Amino acid sequence: MTRFAKDTSVSVGSSKAEIERIVERYGADQFMSGWGANQAVIAFAMNGRQIRFVLAMPDRAEKRFTHHSRGARAPDAALKEWEQACRQRWRALALVIKAKLEAVESGISVFEDEFLANIVLPGGRTVGDEIRPSIEQAYLTREMTNLLPDYSKGTEP
Repeated sequence: MTRFAKDTSVSVGSSKAEIERIVERYGADQFMSGWGANQAVIAFAMNGRQIRFVLAMPDRAEKRFTHHSRGARAPDAALKEWEQACRQRWRALALVIKAKLEAVESGISVFEDEFLANIVLPGGRTVGDEIRPSIEQAYLTREMTNLLPDYSKGTEP
């Protein structure tokens, strides 16, 4: 399977700006982007919710950038390969956000369903951050964890 936008020439900056235009067009009232280490962040507020996407960026030292089938790449060639991978990820993020917002706008889905994992909770963690460990545990043990405490005996556990 071929990666979406694997050969894109659209810059990271243009993709970020496009994401900002997309969320604004669909009704966002706040937007921010930032980066650090090997990740980038896009966040926006819409429909009374804060949404955050953390985009893992590839490590420049990965062998797929520093080497090819005939051996080591020159530093400038390795940088070019890494930049291409970054552009691809940003294009994919723009596609995902646009598709989710269009699904909501078209009545195919509802906002919370499309962005559930990326909704920021009052403590700063996302719903996905909170739920992922429980999902993993449920599959490992084949038991569902209680979503609420057991009040069947009339007292708090």
